Amino acid sequence: MTTTPKNPNWFDIGMDAWALAAESNMVIAMRIGSLVQGGPAAVQEVERMVTEKVAANIALGCDLMTGKLGSSPEAIISGSIAHYAKSVVANRKRLGS
Repeated sequence: MTTTPKNPNWFDIGMDAWALAAESNMVIAMRIGSLVQGGPAAVQEVERMVTEKVAANIALGCDLMTGKLGSSPEAIISGSIAHYAKSVVANRKRLGS
């Protein structure tokens, strides 16, 4: 999803953010479809969703505090988008199959 080079510029970051938002909306729609059906699978999906979100936020916070994302605003934002994109892409593939 993300194509931002090592030295990101704001245009590339904006395009990556737009792509992440679009793909996130697809995942949300797929999840709503599975949640509407209810049952044990829906409960499992909700638990998975909450667990993934908490873990992703903690990991991103650690990366930010340790400087793994870099020090410039562009690097931090680009790294944050790439961080969340991994989970979104994996969920789209999992939910789409």
